[in-house]
Amino acid sequence: MNTLPFIPAPAAVLAFALASSLVGVLGGCASTPVPSEQMAVAEASVQQANSNSTRENAPAELQIAIDKLASARQAMTSKDYERAGQLAEQAHVDAQVAEMHAQSARSRKAAQESQEAARALSEEVNRRTIR
Repeated sequence: MNTLPFIPAPAAVLAFALASSLVGVLGGCASTPVPSEQMAVAEASVQQANSNSTRENAPAELQIAIDKLASARQAMTSKDYERAGQLAEQAHVDAQVAEMHAQSARSRKAAQESQEAARALSEEVNRRTIR
């Protein structure tokens, strides 16, 4: 028995190719969701960190957070959601680092002022008891 191989009709081949392409495109889009939550958290973190104290005491750290947030926004515009999510998370962490650095600087300054006040008070007490 001599049978010929099955050769699909051109319309069937075209339909199969289109369906395969559509599945591939939709599958690629569905694999990485839009990082809306990460972007919102990053926006809020950078906004909170962007204070006079942080700009004064941790300007480099704050700028890193601001730059990463800008890059995350750009990745969102390009629909590179995986990169946008990563950059948003990094911006959030960098904003927290900037705030902690600024808080640390404020704490060091307050401790130094307290030590100077204690030294001045001690000198004043010593001056009064000597007389």
